[in-house]
Amino acid sequence: MDTSGPARSTTGRPALDPRLLRRALLVGRAVVALLILAAIVGQLITSLTFWTQRGDADIPLNVVNFFAFFTIESNILAMVVLALLVAAQLGRPKVGRRFDVLLLCASTYMVVTGIVYNTLLRGIELPQGATLGWSNEVLHLVAPLWMLIDWLVSPRLRDLRWRDLWIVAVYPLAWLAVTLLRGPITPDQAAGDGSWYPYPFLDPANFGNGYAGVTVMCLVVAVTVLVGAALLLAHARWRARSRD
Repeated sequence: MDTSGPARSTTGRPALDPRLLRRALLVGRAVVALLILAAIVGQLITSLTFWTQRGDADIPLNVVNFFAFFTIESNILAMVVLALLVAAQLGRPKVGRRFDVLLLCASTYMVVTGIVYNTLLRGIELPQGATLGWSNEVLHLVAPLWMLIDWLVSPRLRDLRWRDLWIVAVYPLAWLAVTLLRGPITPDQAAGDGSWYPYPFLDPANFGNGYAGVTVMCLVVAVTVLVGAALLLAHARWRARSRD
């Protein structure tokens, strides 16, 4: 269950009605999980229609590329985590430390997705086909904001340690490695050339110094992930200490 006693302020007084908070979290988590699912399916259907009308020769490759976006993968993880939280609030499964680490990963990836998209990529047409407006906002703004708010207000204490930061870093680093290795050998059916990257800042052709520019951007993203995870983890540990 997502319960560990009433939430309290630093003065020891109840911050708000814990039952009302739990109900709001239950409804919010279910709604956002469904919104993420609808947004991914809606964008995929829109993209499939666009690719077909454009006459792309290899639609399955486009589908693989669609699911190669960090945004899509992080939203899928967030959707699964939110569904598990809803199930936990209703009695099963029981969640513990391993889930806390998974939740830290999902929350960090979503917050970073929101930051990177809204600072670097908003207004740029990404190569998934025609963009579905409401889906784009759900995946890049609504869901990241919810994951941040959920992390900050949830009354459940989380069993996290500083070494968990390295676990958070594993997936983004692996994703970057696979993306950079795959990019030069994956054809771009829209541009008709021999390379495809999900985001412009990973394409060496967009930098005068090639892979040096990509390396800088990868370092920026990696630092953003670690800093974001550290802030979320610090907040969770502060909440645990203040409850003692």
